[in-house]
Amino acid sequence: MKILIAEDEPVSRCLLEELLTDWGHEVVACADGLAALERLQGGDAPKLGILDWQMPGMDGVEVCRRLRAMPTGQPAYLILLTVRQGKDCIITGLEAGTNDYISKPFDVDELRARVNVGVRMVELQRSLAQRVRELEEALAHIKQLQGILPICMGCKKIRNDQDYWQQVESYIGERSEARFSHCLCPECLDKAMQSARAELGITSRDNNG
Repeated sequence: MKILIAEDEPVSRCLLEELLTDWGHEVVACADGLAALERLQGGDAPKLGILDWQMPGMDGVEVCRRLRAMPTGQPAYLILLTVRQGKDCIITGLEAGTNDYISKPFDVDELRARVNVGVRMVELQRSLAQRVRELEEALAHIKQLQGILPICMGCKKIRNDQDYWQQVESYIGERSEARFSHCLCPECLDKAMQSARAELGITSRDNNG
């Protein structure tokens, strides 16, 4: 997964980059909050970011806050990395929109576990977003008939929304995926045969012999 590292301290940034690369991730590294904010926007932006709290220009908390204020289909999963301790600091980070919190100096195993949680969350969000798109596409192709349909008792035509009368098959075909194959039911076929015999002057006796 593509992961952004925003860390102004060179040694810590290089260590993070080396660890994440060894774990199979693609790393995008920057040294300040403004660059991080820019990198985390756009269609090909990393979906997971590790942000140092204290950075020049813009700190990690402000990066989180600004990203959360932007409309986006799939928000990035953000991990805040800081030497700050205490409940107040954790609350500040969470209220700014960070998803997780790691204290410095970090434990490598803990970092890996928290990154893996972030990866799973991003993949879950991506899967859900794909399902939503599929459902939206399916709904766009489904046309439903509902409500009361005004139908003529004589010719059986249906009055549409423009106050025009349409054949039933035409009306339904425009509002659903149904297709019609025309034929005669046995009752109508019998009536048609009787009508044809009458026009030709053929009686039942004539037909029998």
